[in-house]
Amino acid sequence: MSDNHLSSTLFSSLNLPEELSQGIEKTGFTQCTPIQAETLPLALAGSDIAGQAQTGTGKTAAFLIALMNRLLTSDTDNANVKHNPRALVLAPTRELALQIHKDALALGEATALKIGVVYGGAGYDTQKEMLREGLDILIGTPGRTIDFFKQNLFNLKSIEVMVLDEADRMFDLGFIKDIRFLLRRMPDPDKRLNLLFSATLSFRVIELAYEHMNNPMLIKIEAEKVTADKVVQQIYYTSNDEKIPLLLGLLKQLAPMRSIIFVNTKDAGNKVNAFLTGNGFNAGTLSGDVPQKKRINLLKRFQDGELPILVATDVAARGLHIPDVSHIFNYDLPQDSEDYVHRIGRTARAGSSGVAISFACEDYAFALPDIEAYVGNKIPTERVTTELLVAPEPPIYPKKAPRVHHHQKSGSKNQRRRPARRSHSKATSSS
Repeated sequence: MSDNHLSSTLFSSLNLPEELSQGIEKTGFTQCTPIQAETLPLALAGSDIAGQAQTGTGKTAAFLIALMNRLLTSDTDNANVKHNPRALVLAPTRELALQIHKDALALGEATALKIGVVYGGAGYDTQKEMLREGLDILIGTPGRTIDFFKQNLFNLKSIEVMVLDEADRMFDLGFIKDIRFLLRRMPDPDKRLNLLFSATLSFRVIELAYEHMNNPMLIKIEAEKVTADKVVQQIYYTSNDEKIPLLLGLLKQLAPMRSIIFVNTKDAGNKVNAFLTGNGFNAGTLSGDVPQKKRINLLKRFQDGELPILVATDVAARGLHIPDVSHIFNYDLPQDSEDYVHRIGRTARAGSSGVAISFACEDYAFALPDIEAYVGNKIPTERVTTELLVAPEPPIYPKKAPRVHHHQKSGSKNQRRRPARRSHSKATSSS
Protein backbone atom coordinates (compact mmCIF):
# COMPACT_ATOMS: atom_id res chain seq x y z
CA MET A 1 0.00 0.00 0.00
CA SER A 2 1.24 3.44 -0.86
CA ASP A 3 1.72 6.11 1.82
CA ASN A 4 1.10 8.96 -0.62
CA HIS A 5 -2.46 9.31 0.67
CA LEU A 6 -1.23 10.14 4.19
CA SER A 7 -0.47 13.49 5.78
CA SER A 8 2.51 14.37 7.96
CA THR A 9 0.31 14.47 11.09
CA LEU A 10 0.98 11.58 13.49
CA PHE A 11 -1.74 10.14 15.69
CA SER A 12 0.80 10.18 18.52
CA SER A 13 0.84 14.00 18.32
CA LEU A 14 -2.88 14.32 19.11
CA ASN A 15 -2.62 13.73 22.88
CA LEU A 16 -5.25 11.00 22.88
CA PRO A 17 -6.16 8.82 25.90
CA GLU A 18 -3.79 5.89 26.31
CA GLU A 19 -6.43 3.19 25.81
CA LEU A 20 -7.59 4.84 22.57
CA SER A 21 -3.99 5.19 21.34
CA GLN A 22 -3.55 1.45 21.92
CA GLY A 23 -6.49 0.68 19.66
CA ILE A 24 -5.20 3.02 16.93
CA GLU A 25 -1.73 1.46 17.13
CA LYS A 26 -3.13 -2.08 16.98
CA THR A 27 -5.05 -1.28 13.80
CA GLY A 28 -1.75 -0.20 12.22
CA PHE A 29 -2.52 3.53 11.95
CA THR A 30 0.40 5.87 12.54
CA GLN A 31 -0.16 8.84 10.20
CA CYS A 32 -3.44 10.65 9.63
CA THR A 33 -5.10 10.84 6.24
CA PRO A 34 -5.84 14.42 5.09
CA ILE A 35 -9.45 14.36 6.33
CA GLN A 36 -8.27 13.06 9.71
CA ALA A 37 -5.47 15.63 9.93
CA GLU A 38 -7.88 18.49 9.15
CA THR A 39 -10.81 17.44 11.33
CA LEU A 40 -9.36 15.67 14.38
CA PRO A 41 -7.53 18.64 15.99
CA LEU A 42 -10.74 20.70 15.69
CA ALA A 43 -13.08 17.96 16.90
CA LEU A 44 -10.77 17.04 19.79
CA ALA A 45 -10.89 20.68 20.85
CA GLY A 46 -14.70 20.53 20.87
CA SER A 47 -15.65 22.03 17.50
CA ASP A 48 -18.48 20.57 15.45
CA ILE A 49 -17.44 19.28 12.02
CA ALA A 50 -19.16 18.93 8.66
CA GLY A 51 -16.56 17.02 6.66
CA GLN A 52 -16.32 16.10 3.01
CA ALA A 53 -13.66 13.91 1.48
CA GLN A 54 -13.24 11.33 -1.26
CA THR A 55 -14.60 7.93 -0.34
CA GLY A 56 -12.08 5.56 1.23
CA THR A 57 -9.96 8.27 2.87
CA GLY A 58 -10.59 7.55 6.54
CA LYS A 59 -13.77 9.45 7.47
CA THR A 60 -15.02 6.62 9.69
CA ALA A 61 -11.86 6.52 11.80
CA ALA A 62 -11.93 10.33 12.03
CA PHE A 63 -15.34 10.50 13.67
CA LEU A 64 -14.85 7.36 15.80
CA ILE A 65 -11.60 8.67 17.29
CA ALA A 66 -13.15 12.06 18.04
CA LEU A 67 -16.22 10.37 19.53
CA MET A 68 -14.25 8.00 21.78
CA ASN A 69 -11.92 10.78 22.91
CA ARG A 70 -14.94 12.82 24.02
CA LEU A 71 -16.48 9.95 26.00
CA LEU A 72 -13.18 8.93 27.60
CA THR A 73 -12.28 12.46 28.69
CA SER A 74 -15.77 13.62 29.68
CA ASP A 75 -16.51 14.42 33.34
CA THR A 76 -20.10 13.20 32.95
CA ASP A 77 -21.60 11.48 35.99
CA ASN A 78 -22.12 8.01 34.55
CA ALA A 79 -24.47 7.11 37.40
CA ASN A 80 -27.04 9.46 35.93
CA VAL A 81 -26.65 8.02 32.45
CA LYS A 82 -27.64 4.51 33.58
CA HIS A 83 -28.13 2.30 30.52
CA ASN A 84 -28.74 5.10 28.01
CA PRO A 85 -26.26 5.71 25.16
CA ARG A 86 -23.81 8.60 25.42
CA ALA A 87 -23.10 8.65 21.66
CA LEU A 88 -25.30 7.94 18.64
CA VAL A 89 -23.95 7.18 15.16
CA LEU A 90 -26.54 7.07 12.39
CA ALA A 91 -25.85 5.42 9.02
CA PRO A 92 -28.18 5.06 6.02
CA THR A 93 -27.70 1.33 5.37
CA ARG A 94 -27.30 -1.87 7.33
CA GLU A 95 -24.01 -2.65 5.63
CA LEU A 96 -22.52 0.71 6.57
CA ALA A 97 -23.76 0.44 10.16
CA LEU A 98 -22.13 -2.99 10.48
CA GLN A 99 -18.87 -1.69 8.99
CA ILE A 100 -18.78 1.25 11.43
CA HIS A 101 -19.46 -1.17 14.31
CA LYS A 102 -16.59 -3.39 13.21
CA ASP A 103 -14.20 -0.41 13.04
CA ALA A 104 -15.43 0.89 16.40
CA LEU A 105 -14.76 -2.44 18.10
CA ALA A 106 -11.21 -2.45 16.73
CA LEU A 107 -10.42 1.13 17.74
CA GLY A 108 -12.09 0.79 21.14
CA GLU A 109 -10.75 -2.65 22.00
CA ALA A 110 -8.63 -1.41 24.91
CA THR A 111 -11.36 0.85 26.29
CA ALA A 112 -14.23 -0.11 28.57
CA LEU A 113 -16.77 1.47 26.22
CA LYS A 114 -19.78 -0.70 25.42
CA ILE A 115 -20.51 -0.54 21.69
CA GLY A 116 -23.56 -1.95 19.91
CA VAL A 117 -25.29 -1.82 16.54
CA VAL A 118 -28.99 -1.98 15.61
CA TYR A 119 -30.37 -2.46 12.09
CA GLY A 120 -33.42 -3.87 10.34
CA GLY A 121 -33.79 -7.30 8.82
CA ALA A 122 -32.33 -9.46 11.56
CA GLY A 123 -31.57 -9.87 15.24
CA TYR A 124 -34.59 -8.04 16.66
CA ASP A 125 -34.76 -9.74 20.06
CA THR A 126 -30.98 -9.86 20.43
CA GLN A 127 -30.74 -6.14 19.73
CA LYS A 128 -33.52 -5.38 22.25
CA GLU A 129 -31.72 -7.33 24.97
CA MET A 130 -28.45 -5.53 24.19
CA LEU A 131 -30.17 -2.16 24.62
CA ARG A 132 -31.73 -3.25 27.91
CA GLU A 133 -28.26 -4.10 29.23
CA GLY A 134 -26.98 -0.65 28.24
CA LEU A 135 -24.53 0.88 25.77
CA ASP A 136 -22.11 3.79 25.64
CA ILE A 137 -22.06 3.99 21.83
CA LEU A 138 -25.13 3.13 19.77
CA ILE A 139 -24.63 2.69 16.02
CA GLY A 140 -27.72 2.20 13.94
CA THR A 141 -29.92 2.77 10.94
CA PRO A 142 -32.65 5.38 11.47
CA GLY A 143 -35.71 3.10 11.24
CA ARG A 144 -34.60 0.44 13.72
CA THR A 145 -33.17 3.10 16.09
CA ILE A 146 -36.52 4.94 16.20
CA ASP A 147 -38.39 1.64 16.62
CA PHE A 148 -36.46 0.82 19.80
CA PHE A 149 -36.55 4.43 21.01
CA LYS A 150 -40.35 4.46 20.84
CA GLN A 151 -40.40 1.27 22.93
CA ASN A 152 -38.60 3.25 25.66
CA LEU A 153 -35.62 0.90 25.61
CA PHE A 154 -33.39 3.97 25.88
CA ASN A 155 -33.59 7.75 25.73
CA LEU A 156 -31.37 10.35 24.09
CA LYS A 157 -31.07 12.77 27.00
CA SER A 158 -27.51 11.65 27.77
CA ILE A 159 -26.12 12.02 24.25
CA GLU A 160 -22.72 13.71 24.29
CA VAL A 161 -21.74 12.94 20.66
CA MET A 162 -23.97 12.77 17.58
CA VAL A 163 -22.61 11.48 14.26
CA LEU A 164 -24.32 11.45 10.86
CA ASP A 165 -22.46 9.38 8.29
CA GLU A 166 -23.23 9.64 4.56
CA ALA A 167 -25.70 12.46 5.26
CA ASP A 168 -26.44 13.01 1.56
CA ARG A 169 -27.52 9.38 1.29
CA MET A 170 -29.91 9.98 4.18
CA PHE A 171 -31.74 12.45 1.95
CA ASP A 172 -31.66 10.09 -1.04
CA LEU A 173 -33.26 7.30 0.98
CA GLY A 174 -35.88 9.54 2.59
CA PHE A 175 -34.54 9.34 6.15
CA ILE A 176 -34.38 13.05 6.93
CA LYS A 177 -37.67 13.16 8.87
CA ASP A 178 -36.39 10.28 10.99
CA ILE A 179 -33.07 12.06 11.54
CA ARG A 180 -34.79 15.27 12.66
CA PHE A 181 -37.05 13.24 14.98
CA LEU A 182 -33.99 11.87 16.78
CA LEU A 183 -31.98 15.10 16.79
CA ARG A 184 -34.82 17.00 18.45
CA ARG A 185 -34.84 14.55 21.36
CA MET A 186 -31.16 15.05 22.19
CA PRO A 187 -29.64 17.79 24.34
CA ASP A 188 -29.23 21.15 22.58
CA PRO A 189 -26.50 21.26 19.89
CA ASP A 190 -24.15 23.34 22.10
CA LYS A 191 -24.27 20.65 24.78
CA ARG A 192 -22.94 17.87 22.57
CA LEU A 193 -20.27 17.26 19.92
CA ASN A 194 -21.79 17.01 16.43
CA LEU A 195 -19.97 15.37 13.53
CA LEU A 196 -21.34 15.07 10.00
CA PHE A 197 -19.37 13.28 7.32
CA SER A 198 -20.11 12.51 3.69
CA ALA A 199 -18.44 12.00 0.35
CA THR A 200 -20.55 14.89 -0.99
CA LEU A 201 -21.95 17.93 0.83
CA SER A 202 -24.98 19.34 -0.95
CA PHE A 203 -26.76 22.55 0.01
CA ARG A 204 -29.51 20.58 1.75
CA VAL A 205 -26.94 18.70 3.84
CA ILE A 206 -25.23 21.95 4.83
CA GLU A 207 -28.62 23.40 5.76
CA LEU A 208 -29.25 20.37 7.99
CA ALA A 209 -25.83 20.86 9.57
CA TYR A 210 -26.40 24.49 10.46
CA GLU A 211 -29.89 23.79 11.80
CA HIS A 212 -28.93 20.95 14.16
CA MET A 213 -25.23 21.59 14.87
CA ASN A 214 -23.30 24.20 16.82
CA ASN A 215 -21.63 26.45 14.20
CA PRO A 216 -19.89 23.54 12.46
CA MET A 217 -16.53 23.96 10.77
CA LEU A 218 -16.91 23.04 7.08
CA ILE A 219 -13.94 20.91 6.01
CA LYS A 220 -13.50 19.86 2.38
CA ILE A 221 -10.58 17.75 1.25
CA GLU A 222 -9.74 17.96 -2.46
CA ALA A 223 -13.38 18.62 -3.21
CA GLU A 224 -12.57 19.42 -6.81
CA LYS A 225 -11.25 15.89 -7.34
CA VAL A 226 -14.44 13.90 -7.41
CA THR A 227 -12.87 10.54 -8.23
CA ALA A 228 -9.77 9.00 -6.73
CA ASP A 229 -6.56 9.76 -8.61
CA LYS A 230 -5.45 6.13 -8.67
CA VAL A 231 -8.58 4.71 -10.32
CA VAL A 232 -7.95 3.91 -13.98
CA GLN A 233 -11.31 4.51 -15.69
CA GLN A 234 -12.34 2.89 -18.97
CA ILE A 235 -15.55 2.85 -21.00
CA TYR A 236 -16.70 0.30 -23.60
CA TYR A 237 -19.52 1.18 -26.01
CA THR A 238 -21.40 -2.07 -26.36
CA SER A 239 -24.73 -3.41 -27.59
CA ASN A 240 -26.97 -5.11 -25.04
CA ASP A 241 -26.26 -8.52 -26.62
CA GLU A 242 -22.50 -8.02 -26.25
CA LYS A 243 -22.52 -7.18 -22.53
CA ILE A 244 -22.32 -10.74 -21.19
CA PRO A 245 -19.70 -11.90 -23.76
CA LEU A 246 -17.63 -8.78 -23.07
CA LEU A 247 -17.84 -9.19 -19.30
CA LEU A 248 -16.76 -12.83 -19.53
CA GLY A 249 -13.91 -11.92 -21.88
CA LEU A 250 -12.61 -9.16 -19.60
CA LEU A 251 -12.80 -11.39 -16.52
CA LYS A 252 -10.85 -14.13 -18.30
CA GLN A 253 -8.27 -11.69 -19.66
CA LEU A 254 -7.77 -9.64 -16.49
CA ALA A 255 -8.29 -12.44 -13.95
CA PRO A 256 -8.94 -10.01 -11.06
CA MET A 257 -8.39 -11.41 -7.57
CA ARG A 258 -11.36 -9.49 -6.14
CA SER A 259 -13.95 -7.52 -8.13
CA ILE A 260 -17.40 -6.00 -7.83
CA ILE A 261 -19.85 -5.96 -10.76
CA PHE A 262 -22.49 -3.25 -10.37
CA VAL A 263 -25.95 -3.57 -11.92
CA ASN A 264 -28.99 -1.32 -11.70
CA THR A 265 -31.66 -3.91 -10.93
CA LYS A 266 -32.10 -7.13 -9.00
CA ASP A 267 -33.11 -8.98 -12.21
CA ALA A 268 -29.92 -7.85 -13.97
CA GLY A 269 -27.90 -9.07 -11.00
CA ASN A 270 -29.55 -12.50 -11.10
CA LYS A 271 -28.90 -12.75 -14.85
CA VAL A 272 -25.24 -11.78 -14.54
CA ASN A 273 -24.69 -14.18 -11.66
CA ALA A 274 -26.35 -17.02 -13.58
CA PHE A 275 -24.04 -16.49 -16.57
CA LEU A 276 -21.00 -16.26 -14.30
CA THR A 277 -21.97 -19.55 -12.64
CA GLY A 278 -22.61 -21.20 -16.00
CA ASN A 279 -19.18 -20.12 -17.21
CA GLY A 280 -17.11 -21.27 -14.25
CA PHE A 281 -16.95 -18.12 -12.11
CA ASN A 282 -17.70 -18.17 -8.40
CA ALA A 283 -19.84 -15.15 -7.51
CA GLY A 284 -22.46 -13.94 -5.06
CA THR A 285 -25.29 -11.45 -5.56
CA LEU A 286 -26.02 -8.62 -3.14
CA SER A 287 -29.26 -6.68 -3.57
CA GLY A 288 -31.85 -5.01 -1.38
CA ASP A 289 -34.08 -8.06 -0.99
CA VAL A 290 -31.32 -10.47 0.09
CA PRO A 291 -32.04 -11.51 3.71
CA GLN A 292 -29.77 -9.82 6.24
CA LYS A 293 -28.16 -13.03 7.47
CA LYS A 294 -27.26 -14.00 3.91
CA ARG A 295 -25.95 -10.47 3.21
CA ILE A 296 -23.59 -10.62 6.16
CA ASN A 297 -22.38 -14.07 5.15
CA LEU A 298 -21.85 -12.96 1.52
CA LEU A 299 -19.86 -9.89 2.54
CA LYS A 300 -17.74 -11.92 4.96
CA ARG A 301 -16.92 -14.50 2.28
CA PHE A 302 -16.06 -11.69 -0.13
CA GLN A 303 -13.92 -9.84 2.42
CA ASP A 304 -12.15 -13.08 3.37
CA GLY A 305 -11.31 -13.81 -0.28
CA GLU A 306 -13.44 -16.95 -0.43
CA LEU A 307 -15.74 -15.31 -2.98
CA PRO A 308 -13.76 -13.49 -5.72
CA ILE A 309 -16.71 -11.72 -7.43
CA LEU A 310 -19.59 -9.79 -5.93
CA VAL A 311 -22.52 -8.78 -8.16
CA ALA A 312 -24.28 -5.86 -6.51
CA THR A 313 -26.88 -3.18 -6.85
CA ASP A 314 -26.16 0.21 -5.29
CA VAL A 315 -26.87 -1.20 -1.85
CA ALA A 316 -23.12 -1.99 -1.81
CA ALA A 317 -21.90 1.22 -3.43
CA ARG A 318 -21.37 3.23 -0.27
CA GLY A 319 -19.74 2.80 3.06
CA LEU A 320 -18.24 -0.67 2.67
CA HIS A 321 -14.51 -0.81 3.18
CA ILE A 322 -13.44 -4.02 1.47
CA PRO A 323 -9.66 -4.12 1.01
CA ASP A 324 -7.90 -5.15 -2.17
CA VAL A 325 -10.79 -4.76 -4.62
CA SER A 326 -8.77 -4.41 -7.80
CA HIS A 327 -11.56 -4.01 -10.37
CA ILE A 328 -14.99 -2.43 -10.49
CA PHE A 329 -17.28 -3.25 -13.43
CA ASN A 330 -20.26 -1.02 -14.15
CA TYR A 331 -22.18 -3.64 -16.12
CA ASP A 332 -24.97 -1.06 -16.08
CA LEU A 333 -24.01 2.61 -16.00
CA PRO A 334 -25.72 4.26 -13.01
CA GLN A 335 -28.31 6.90 -13.81
CA ASP A 336 -27.09 9.07 -10.91
CA SER A 337 -23.63 10.60 -11.40
CA GLU A 338 -22.88 10.52 -7.67
CA ASP A 339 -23.53 6.78 -7.64
CA TYR A 340 -20.81 6.37 -10.27
CA VAL A 341 -18.32 8.04 -7.93
CA HIS A 342 -19.34 5.88 -4.99
CA ARG A 343 -19.22 2.70 -7.05
CA ILE A 344 -15.72 3.23 -8.36
CA GLY A 345 -14.70 4.32 -4.87
CA ARG A 346 -14.91 0.68 -3.80
CA THR A 347 -11.48 0.28 -5.40
CA ALA A 348 -8.27 2.33 -4.97
CA ARG A 349 -8.95 2.66 -1.26
CA ALA A 350 -6.43 3.94 1.27
CA GLY A 351 -3.77 4.80 -1.28
CA SER A 352 -3.85 1.65 -3.41
CA SER A 353 -4.73 1.63 -7.12
CA GLY A 354 -7.61 0.11 -9.06
CA VAL A 355 -9.48 -0.15 -12.35
CA ALA A 356 -13.07 0.90 -13.07
CA ILE A 357 -14.54 -0.49 -16.30
CA SER A 358 -17.95 0.69 -17.48
CA PHE A 359 -20.28 -0.49 -20.25
CA ALA A 360 -22.17 2.21 -22.17
CA CYS A 361 -24.96 0.07 -23.56
CA GLU A 362 -28.17 0.81 -25.47
CA ASP A 363 -30.17 1.20 -22.25
CA TYR A 364 -27.86 3.36 -20.13
CA ALA A 365 -25.42 5.18 -22.44
CA PHE A 366 -27.53 8.32 -22.04
CA ALA A 367 -26.14 8.71 -18.48
CA LEU A 368 -22.51 9.01 -19.65
CA PRO A 369 -22.42 12.76 -20.51
CA ASP A 370 -23.72 13.68 -17.06
CA ILE A 371 -21.22 11.34 -15.40
CA GLU A 372 -18.30 12.82 -17.34
CA ALA A 373 -19.46 16.35 -16.53
CA TYR A 374 -19.70 15.44 -12.84
CA VAL A 375 -16.24 13.85 -12.61
CA GLY A 376 -14.74 16.64 -14.69
CA ASN A 377 -13.08 14.57 -17.40
CA LYS A 378 -13.88 12.40 -20.39
CA ILE A 379 -13.54 8.71 -19.59
CA PRO A 380 -11.09 7.01 -21.99
CA THR A 381 -12.76 4.72 -24.53
CA GLU A 382 -11.63 1.14 -25.15
CA ARG A 383 -12.46 -0.86 -28.30
CA VAL A 384 -14.70 -3.91 -28.20
CA THR A 385 -12.69 -6.43 -30.18
CA THR A 386 -13.66 -9.93 -31.27
CA GLU A 387 -10.89 -11.30 -29.05
CA LEU A 388 -12.62 -9.85 -26.01
CA LEU A 389 -16.03 -11.34 -26.78
CA VAL A 390 -16.43 -14.83 -25.33
CA ALA A 391 -19.29 -17.04 -26.52
CA PRO A 392 -21.04 -17.81 -23.22
CA GLU A 393 -22.14 -21.19 -21.96
CA PRO A 394 -25.80 -21.27 -20.89
CA PRO A 395 -26.63 -19.57 -17.59
CA ILE A 396 -27.22 -21.62 -14.46
CA TYR A 397 -29.88 -20.17 -12.18
CA PRO A 398 -30.22 -21.33 -8.56
CA LYS A 399 -32.78 -24.08 -8.14
CA LYS A 400 -35.90 -22.92 -6.34
CA ALA A 401 -37.28 -25.16 -3.65
CA PRO A 402 -40.61 -26.61 -4.74
CA ARG A 403 -43.58 -24.87 -3.17
CA VAL A 404 -45.28 -27.15 -0.67
CA HIS A 405 -48.99 -26.53 -0.26
CA HIS A 406 -50.54 -26.77 3.17
CA HIS A 407 -52.48 -29.95 2.45
CA GLN A 408 -49.29 -31.66 1.18
CA LYS A 409 -47.41 -31.31 4.48
CA SER A 410 -47.35 -34.52 6.47
CA GLY A 411 -47.47 -34.61 10.24
CA SER A 412 -48.62 -30.99 10.58
CA LYS A 413 -50.56 -30.27 13.76
CA ASN A 414 -52.72 -27.85 11.89
CA GLN A 415 -53.34 -30.14 8.97
CA ARG A 416 -56.99 -30.49 8.09
CA ARG A 417 -58.60 -33.38 6.34
CA ARG A 418 -60.38 -32.64 3.13
CA PRO A 419 -64.11 -33.08 3.55
CA ALA A 420 -65.51 -36.16 1.92
CA ARG A 421 -66.92 -35.46 -1.51
CA ARG A 422 -70.66 -35.31 -1.34
CA SER A 423 -72.70 -37.56 -3.58
CA HIS A 424 -75.46 -34.99 -3.86
CA SER A 425 -75.32 -32.26 -6.43
CA LYS A 426 -76.50 -29.70 -3.82
CA ALA A 427 -75.19 -29.36 -0.29
CA THR A 428 -77.66 -29.80 2.53
CA SER A 429 -78.21 -26.95 4.96
CA SER A 430 -77.08 -28.90 8.02
CA SER A 431 -74.31 -31.37 8.74
